Amino acid sequence: MKIFAPKESDSIETRAALDPAAVKKLVGLGAEVSVETGIGGRCDHPDASYQETGATIISDRAAGISGADLVVRVRKPSSEDVALLRSGTIHISFLDPFHESSLISEFASRGISAISLEMIPRSTLAQKMDAISSQANLAGYVAVILAADRMTTIFPMMMTPAGTISPAKVFVLGIGVAGLQAIATAKRLGARVTAFDVRPEALEQAESLGAKALRIDLGETGSTAQGYAKELTPEQIAKQIAAQAKVCAESDLVITTAKVFGRKPPILIKADVVAQMKHGSVIVDLAAETGGNVEGIVPGEEVLTDNGVRLIGLANYEGRVAKHATQVLAANFANMIEHFWDAESKTFALRRDDEILKGCLITHDGEIVHERFKS
Repeated sequence: MKIFAPKESDSIETRAALDPAAVKKLVGLGAEVSVETGIGGRCDHPDASYQETGATIISDRAAGISGADLVVRVRKPSSEDVALLRSGTIHISFLDPFHESSLISEFASRGISAISLEMIPRSTLAQKMDAISSQANLAGYVAVILAADRMTTIFPMMMTPAGTISPAKVFVLGIGVAGLQAIATAKRLGARVTAFDVRPEALEQAESLGAKALRIDLGETGSTAQGYAKELTPEQIAKQIAAQAKVCAESDLVITTAKVFGRKPPILIKADVVAQMKHGSVIVDLAAETGGNVEGIVPGEEVLTDNGVRLIGLANYEGRVAKHATQVLAANFANMIEHFWDAESKTFALRRDDEILKGCLITHDGEIVHERFKS
């Protein structure tokens, strides 16, 4: 089987779908692996490092895509790249299927078997290929480090001959994978951390890391089958916003991570709450790329409000630590391919009855096969 990984074409993307370690693993399975020249240029992997582990370097992107049996990439492909794929090719990447109906239709019409990384079930068996979690973990870390660079204060308490410096107050909204890593990182740096999530079990996890849990009685809440927080009612959101306002006003740093799977993220911090925050405080919105949790956030930019609050709404936080982000993402790709690898035929076996594949296979054999996207 011929596997090809093209260089990412999006200007904000620094990661690669494969690193040399993943190439070595796939070659060991019996795959013929090729990568586009310069694929690792932004994550510290020169072409020579790929060649050393068995990959062929291809400068002709179109030839690489059209000649492959399986294409792996980080971001969704352009229409031009989709047009290069042969019928029957397997394509694996983040696809944003809830918002890309035309792309899904293109895949189906061309007979492509499209697998969406976002849709991999959050089960124990699929954990080693869960790219959402591996990348969110790094995003939570980056959020804290980025904020530390922007703040004019330090995180830890310091006792000096000139007086005592109080520890920074950090508020983390949303205690998923990213939120937990943000809490852990802020605590390591010496901050005093408060955290909130609608799921009681998530609050317990935050407390196990040393954070203070903000408990708000919102009535019935819970998690989806995928492990995400269920969408709140307008009344529950209003109650949450009001309870959070006081904590935000006292915080030096607020990190929001609340994403609702397949939907626009909720606004959790209104403009009037931002207006009450201290001059010099920082908000990092990890949901900014899909709309944001903070009123006034500008996706892809940093904004300084009239009262001196810095709103950070950048995209691809994990891409700021591109080498490690690529390391774990490439491992996710390699683990998925290994899971479905047929050792005898040395091909990726599309086992339609497999629970993991049922969750993430969007199109196959000229049709949209995933139940959530058929309509």
